[in-house]
Amino acid sequence: MAHTTQEERWRWLAPIITQKLTLTAVAQVCPHSIRSLKRWKKAYEQQGMRGLIPQSTAPKTSPGETPIRVKEEVIALRKETGLCAQKLHWKLAKQEIPVPVRTIGKILKQEGLVRAYRVKKVKYTYLKATRHPGDLLEMDVKFVPGRIAGKRYFQYTVIDTASRWRHLEVFDEQTTDHAIRMMEIVQKRFPYPLRALKTDNHTTFTNYYLGTNKRSDMTVKTIHPLDRWCNEQGIVHYLIDQGKPAQNGTVERSHREDEEKFYQKHTFHSAPDLRRKLRHWNTYYNNLEHCGLDGKTPNEMLQSKVPNVLA
Repeated sequence: MAHTTQEERWRWLAPIITQKLTLTAVAQVCPHSIRSLKRWKKAYEQQGMRGLIPQSTAPKTSPGETPIRVKEEVIALRKETGLCAQKLHWKLAKQEIPVPVRTIGKILKQEGLVRAYRVKKVKYTYLKATRHPGDLLEMDVKFVPGRIAGKRYFQYTVIDTASRWRHLEVFDEQTTDHAIRMMEIVQKRFPYPLRALKTDNHTTFTNYYLGTNKRSDMTVKTIHPLDRWCNEQGIVHYLIDQGKPAQNGTVERSHREDEEKFYQKHTFHSAPDLRRKLRHWNTYYNNLEHCGLDGKTPNEMLQSKVPNVLA
């Protein structure tokens, strides 16, 4: 019994080569076609037994293969920005380099530039709400990693959930006064009226859950300064449920981008140095294509004046 493909081919070809049987006679009992027998016989006559070793039939080149210069551009852009395949597709399209998203994904996988594991996504069905810029903003505070010149700093973030436009400021304290000052800055910079604000339940934003601020009938003794400011400006202040940071998901996702793509890649020598680099990073973020905006940037969403349908 033949143990290799070469031996199997020689088994049926040997009677023909030694002229014991004709090719037609062998073809009548051979499980292989007469066309295969002719091809094997020709290969044997040209190369001997070596010609019976199976060769790959895959083409040496592919007319539709992605050019090397495009692959190098994808790899370089990924290493520089860390963007996903979809965002790389949009960014390259603006440079008039059309590369399909699946092709970019394959390139990143071949180069080992993707995670070695995949988390299965659980799909939920949500009611979709149409929001205009300014309808709902989220605000939160992020600790600046480490200390700068021996001092702790805090990053205040306000982000518009419709356009993903955001503004960042750094303060040396986490106080309610800074939260109000942050909202005043955003109110001047944002081109649309502010209608609602959503925060977590930290004392910087609310005193609703402080036992010392509750009467016996559970009503609030004094109104929080941020709530007072929002009332004066006609802004509705929403609080997320306790222990549910996912309800503030837009600003939380923004903070993750800050941590991975800004703080982990930069060092700061002073507070002015931190504020300068953070200002440049925020400008980059507001001009970056977002999957949730179908490839548009936050600044483009503000200019388009088109409402965003959010889940």
